[in-house]
Amino acid sequence: MVAVDELVSKGQAAKEAARRMAFLSTDIKNKSLLNIADGLCQRESEIIEANRQDYEEGERAGMGAAMLDRLMLNTSRLRGMASDVCCVAALPDPVGETFEMRTLPNGLQVGKRRVPLGVIGAIYESRPNVTVDIGSLCLKSGNAVILRGGKEAINSNIALARVVQDAARQAGVPDGAVQLVESTDRSLVSKMLKMRGVIDLIIPRGGAELINFVAENATMPVVTGGIGVCHTYVDRNANLESAVAIAYNAKVQRPTVCNAMDTLLVHRDVASTFLPAIAKEYGGAGVEMHCDERSLGILRRFPALKIVPAEQSDWGKEFLALIAAVKVVQSLDEALEHIARYGSGHSEAIVTDDYTAANRFLAEVDAAAVYVNASTRFTDGGQFGLGAEVGISTQKLHARGPMALKELTTYKWIILGSGQVRP
Repeated sequence: MVAVDELVSKGQAAKEAARRMAFLSTDIKNKSLLNIADGLCQRESEIIEANRQDYEEGERAGMGAAMLDRLMLNTSRLRGMASDVCCVAALPDPVGETFEMRTLPNGLQVGKRRVPLGVIGAIYESRPNVTVDIGSLCLKSGNAVILRGGKEAINSNIALARVVQDAARQAGVPDGAVQLVESTDRSLVSKMLKMRGVIDLIIPRGGAELINFVAENATMPVVTGGIGVCHTYVDRNANLESAVAIAYNAKVQRPTVCNAMDTLLVHRDVASTFLPAIAKEYGGAGVEMHCDERSLGILRRFPALKIVPAEQSDWGKEFLALIAAVKVVQSLDEALEHIARYGSGHSEAIVTDDYTAANRFLAEVDAAAVYVNASTRFTDGGQFGLGAEVGISTQKLHARGPMALKELTTYKWIILGSGQVRP
């Protein structure tokens, strides 16, 4: 009951703060963000110590490598977080933007003005950086936020939330604008999903089980995503040197995240040349390749590699590890059909010098981010110049892909008259 009371009181405080956040000045919002960046650097030892406690507890609990990697904070990651917050501060404030104004024949001026959504609820697992990313984006977009992280990162989240809350308060942001639910009682997730009169939008970030649970039980709108089954297709007209670099980066640069490549599709005309080249690079990085019959036939003569026959369950699987499914396809059509069947709508890439093939891929692949001659690892708010992201939406309404400032706003119609009355 105490935990429920905590959630209710923090929800009420966020709701009250949201009214004032809607017209808070850009200067105050930017000051709060710069304060956050400074706080992350100045309180580094405090944050890292809290994170160490979580990490060690995660190891004792048998947490997998992918989750541990997402949980871990160090000096480099904290500085990266601070840099992202500064980037958000430097972006234009979307709130108050007036657009699509036009004058009707009766003289009325009609248009739209961008406004915050209100109160954002964030439910997330393992990643303590989400506390700062979502907190800073909500501050800049004029929203209040209720953060509910997982118990595996509770000490890290508390330390980071205090930095955000202190920074906001010092800048003049209304009390209650940033709330962290410190209770790890799992029943609170269900309670949050019923707070329709308080929370305007729920954003879940975590595994498929959490995302599906939120989508099925929330009484308010939900933005789902983050499950990335990403493909890279090497076309018959690809620059193979570039293809090796792209496929390597997409798999190896950080394999535990949602925009890492899971399946490598290779046109049969270049498979005998390309596959040994990429297998050599993958072998050096310790990548295990789950190969279909045709790719297995090509690579079987390289016994030093980690190569196993692919199973049906490998297609459409998000590995979050140094594992890649590999398939040789007959044509671009077969690649497109495979992606349509097994992709999650996250990020898909083609490597080709064929203009027609590239444009077919862009037109026909249904995903939040579609690439030509680039790694899927770029699907990220920071990499897209958005400063940070609250998540990557794989749905089609109201936002798609990395969600940042504008995706945390809606609009209202404004109508300017000079005494008009409807006849």
